[in-house]
This record gives sequence, structure tokens and C-alpha cells, in this order.
Amino acid sequence: MSRFVLAAVCIIAAFPLAATTQQPSPPTHNMQGAVRVVDVPGRAVEVTTGVGMALRVVRVQVPAAVRITAAGAPLALNKLAPGDIVRVSYGGKPGGGGYLAYTIERVGRMETGAEGGGTP
Repeated sequence: MSRFVLAAVCIIAAFPLAATTQQPSPPTHNMQGAVRVVDVPGRAVEVTTGVGMALRVVRVQVPAAVRITAAGAPLALNKLAPGDIVRVSYGGKPGGGGYLAYTIERVGRMETGAEGGGTP
């Protein structure tokens, strides 16, 4: 019985060490939506995207090495603005706690406001 207990303790003791050496997971999600917030100092972007018949806001951290493009050309994070339409590939952060962007592509810009409208 003592061998079983010793083996169990060794296995349990190995798990915290394995958890601290996790590598970032590959992108597991893709979304397209409108930029809601660009947090340049915090290196994060909030994107409003549609999910079924509902909208949701997804906040992703943007590491310095993330490739941000517009029409194939590199784009700085501070050049993104609310209303930009983006495609983002992202995945969970190692150890949980939010999402991490892998690529961001600006594909357009939302048009705002109504021209000369009004209801009769």
C-alpha cells in the first residue's frame, strides 16, 4: 500500500510543474466584427461580433509580436480605431484568464450615421 501512496504523491507533485511550462495554444477561434475599443497602453482590443441572433464583445490581448495588417500591409495597433471591421484569429491564454490574438486584419470601416433620414 505504501508504494501506491508514494506513486500517487509523485504523480500529483509532477502536475504543477507541467502546468507552469505550458506553451501558448494555437489559434482556436476566428471572428469578424467591429472594433469597439483600442487599449494601446494595455495592448488589447475589444471587438463586437455577432453570435447567432445576439451580439457579444470579445476582448483580446495583443502581444507586440502579433501581425496586424490592412490590405496586406503592416499596421500599428494605434492605427486601429473604433468602427474598423477586423478579422481576428485568437485562442485562450495559457493557464486561462482571457484571450490572446494571433493575427488581426483590418478589412474595412463601418459607416456611421444616417444621411438625411427621418421618419415621416
